[in-house]
Amino acid sequence: MTFLIRLPVWLLCLFPASISCFTHHHAIRSQHSIAAFTQKQQQCHAISSGLSIKDRRGCTVLNAAKRRGGAMSRRKTQESTTKGFDSEATSTTSKQTTTIPASKPNTIYSMPSLYDLAFGYRCYEEEVEFLLDAHDKYSTSEKNGPIRILELAAGPARHSLMALSEHPPSSVESVVALDLSEEMVKYGIENAEHELGSAGGRRDGFDYVCGDMRDFTGGLSSSSAKKTKFDTAWILLGSMSHLLTNDDVIRCFSSLRSALKPGATVVVELPHPRETFSMGECTRNGWTVPLVEDEDEEYGELNIVWGDEDDEFDPIAQVRHFTVAMSLKVNNPEDIPKEDPLFLQMDGDGKTEVKEIVPMRLFTLQEIDALARCAELEMVAKYGALDEEVAMTEEDDAYRMVCILRCKE
Repeated sequence: MTFLIRLPVWLLCLFPASISCFTHHHAIRSQHSIAAFTQKQQQCHAISSGLSIKDRRGCTVLNAAKRRGGAMSRRKTQESTTKGFDSEATSTTSKQTTTIPASKPNTIYSMPSLYDLAFGYRCYEEEVEFLLDAHDKYSTSEKNGPIRILELAAGPARHSLMALSEHPPSSVESVVALDLSEEMVKYGIENAEHELGSAGGRRDGFDYVCGDMRDFTGGLSSSSAKKTKFDTAWILLGSMSHLLTNDDVIRCFSSLRSALKPGATVVVELPHPRETFSMGECTRNGWTVPLVEDEDEEYGELNIVWGDEDDEFDPIAQVRHFTVAMSLKVNNPEDIPKEDPLFLQMDGDGKTEVKEIVPMRLFTLQEIDALARCAELEMVAKYGALDEEVAMTEEDDAYRMVCILRCKE
């Protein structure tokens, strides 16, 4: 049986990996356009428990699931709807606008395998194709060799690893990922060893740095990432929504400007402005990811809640505070696979629970354009999805704000 996931955009573009990693994960259509899926997108978001890992190349197979003997957890249900914003990405706690601490114990960012399982629905292969095509189309730097990629707020580093695993060294030379969460960095490195193999091959082209996306050049200086400047940079999954002030955004853009070559590109993915101005009442929303063994037997589930009735929105700062909760449970506590990192923090009763308040800023297209100019970046294109055929103005298909920026020469 195949399950097709059709959730509101605000619900699926949740969480990057940590406030400075603001990674990771891309939504499906908003309420305006749920019925407008293309066949290609439906295939990417339809996850079948009956397929082998080899047959699931179109959608990322989670590292945590692989360690359970190839089981692929698949999304099963959807609850409720929302009348609010296209919200996404998360920080670790409700915090002041200029302080971004490292992930705390028992938060979503300190449980990377749990985070990876919850947001493993994105079609990374097709998204990376879009990102590379956008760079090739809009970059004005010399195109006489393979490119070097920088991904901020990379989380489990799925986009970075897909770029290396699916593209030869003649196309993609290397990728540097950056995230504030030490747990995410460690987990991303484990993913790299699992996906790219041992040293001596494509694994040598991947580097993961722990750092703050607002000012990361110092962290890169102690890494092999400093050897030359980058050709393109990615800030995906609404990660920029964690930068709550103009100063923070300009610092991030300025750091990028200094790390990139003249004429290099920057891709920023955020909620569509249509969702930003849908000033409605937020209701309680959620979905479930069943844990499935190879023989298609469910042995537990992960329940995710995003948004509660008491969440606050500050219209002056354009910041909304979302309640985020996750609950992982297994049917039989005696069968907890202790060797799997997904279950390391599970209690004896077979449950793991985490709850946080996540502040996120809502941006308009003109704000991104103006803030980019402050760092000598120019907006050269915009899309309504990580899809070159979707314009931002399309009523049905446009559900994201994807900005293509370029470093002025």
